[in-house]
Amino acid sequence: VQLQASGGGLVQAGGSLRLSCAASGRTFSDYAMGWFRQAPGKEREFVAAISWSGIGIYYADSVKGRFTISRDNYKNTVTLQMNSLKPEDTAVYYCAASTSPANQYSEYDRGFWGQGTQVTVSS
Repeated sequence: VQLQASGGGLVQAGGSLRLSCAASGRTFSDYAMGWFRQAPGKEREFVAAISWSGIGIYYADSVKGRFTISRDNYKNTVTLQMNSLKPEDTAVYYCAASTSPANQYSEYDRGFWGQGTQVTVSS
């Protein structure tokens, strides 16, 4: 499956951004979907994930209550709504697809990845 992330940009602290990831090439509903991020000089980290059905949803503690992940299996898209952004949310955000359960975060390494979209939050 091919993944194309979009929606990043520059925003002030406290603002919002909406990231989208469009999938093509295979049956989108076969995959759990996740968002990950990597800040400069840091390792990539899990942000949020959603099961193929949309029922199972998981968040990193650092974004819980501020970010919302959702998917549309008809439009083959997964979205990350990010509110109350903080400077520490600054990173390149990646969407990823996995055939494993959505909360097996290390298994996304075996799956498919988009190209990343930059999110910069100014203080």
